[in-house]
Amino acid sequence: MSSLRRRRHVLAGLFVATGVLAAAVLWDVLGTVFFAITVAYVLYPVRKRLVERGLPRRVASAIATTVAFLAVVVLLAPIAATLFQRRGTVVALLNDLPAELPVELFGFVVTIDIGSVVEAATALLRSFAISVAADAIFIALQLALFVLVLYGLLLRPQAVGEAAFRITPPPYHDVVERLHERISGTLYALYVIQAATAVVTFPIALAVFYLLGYPDVFELAVVASILQFFPIVGPGVLAVGLAGYDLLIGMPQRAIGVIVLGPILVGLLPDVLLRPRLASSHAHLPASLYFVGFVGGVLTVGFIGIIAGPLVVAVLVEVVDLLGERESMGTE
Repeated sequence: MSSLRRRRHVLAGLFVATGVLAAAVLWDVLGTVFFAITVAYVLYPVRKRLVERGLPRRVASAIATTVAFLAVVVLLAPIAATLFQRRGTVVALLNDLPAELPVELFGFVVTIDIGSVVEAATALLRSFAISVAADAIFIALQLALFVLVLYGLLLRPQAVGEAAFRITPPPYHDVVERLHERISGTLYALYVIQAATAVVTFPIALAVFYLLGYPDVFELAVVASILQFFPIVGPGVLAVGLAGYDLLIGMPQRAIGVIVLGPILVGLLPDVLLRPRLASSHAHLPASLYFVGFVGGVLTVGFIGIIAGPLVVAVLVEVVDLLGERESMGTE
């Protein structure tokens, strides 16, 4: 084995060992660091374009970081504030439900206990409000860490790529490039397309819920926008929940209206309007695999799985494609 190859192997092992050690030491903030890395992937073209226009790299990195910070605040602050301030409204809606619901099946009457479900949901909302208030300082520190890590990555974006190429043998550089393209396209789809779809969903949902006569249409529109980040399920689950609520309180006509208009106008229309315009050829991932990655990621690693799950599935798909290409080349 040549000295150069031995050096490459040693550096690769050192890189992996250091990464594992860093993950263990920084476990409590690993999610924040991960999100910063993925956002840097998406913002790198913006930073690159600013540098090409003549801006110093520090200024370009600071501008891109500020854009990301403002986007996080603009998107998440109203959602958190609405859920925190309007928890009383949600509790009041839950309390309006009847304690028991008699259902007749095959001549038998079955009574469904709704009161216990309402009590559990009310306790969950109250505990959520308390935890948000108690963790305010920790959340602020996490946001500051996110900004610092993101700025550092944008300041020297080539460092990681250069390290990856140096520890990877030259015949496999094309594999690194393919994985980079798949990761970049997938993160573009997860952040840019989903966020844009959520933003467009808000006014559409606001109009639909207002026309159907729902109270607190602003809060319902916010929830519908959040649900756009949930694959396959989406705002349709909100429409089903509202329809069930309307049936319980004796408003079947509005239930039919929301179950018809909700999935079509609120759930499907924003996706149809935006996805063809924003979709990248590198971001293609079947909805079924996206759903598997999303659910599996959330159940396994928690909130970070929203991005990590689909990303891992996308990388796996790319590796399978590479293996298929190698096999086909070998048989020719």
